[in-house]
Amino acid sequence: MPAPQGLLAGTASLSIDGTTYLITADFKYKPANRRRESLSGMDTVHGYKETISPPFISFNLRDWGGLTVADINTMTNVTVVAQLANGKTIIGRNMWTVEEQEVDSNDAKFDVRLEGPEGCVTETTAS
Repeated sequence: MPAPQGLLAGTASLSIDGTTYLITADFKYKPANRRRESLSGMDTVHGYKETISPPFISFNLRDWGGLTVADINTMTNVTVVAQLANGKTIIGRNMWTVEEQEVDSNDAKFDVRLEGPEGCVTETTAS
């Protein structure tokens, strides 16, 4: 594996269903859809259990004059595309918003989390 060089983190761009949004920070994603937890006994580790966990994409958005925050809350069956500083493209398909969006008017920003079905979040690595 070659050593990483150049820009790896710190910037991202984001669109939802082709509309570009002002992303401020904290872009996170999870393509995995399984959570494993070790099951230990008093004598040894017995194995593990596996539960379903929805893939997600989350981030902070900037609230600006042309944005209706309530529209974010009604999003279902949307496609999210993010371009990361390290060259990766993250795509989420058939996603919906979860949680309520609460705007921090001090910095005009709010959190967004989208979840979806198994396999909905994919990542394409840089060439």
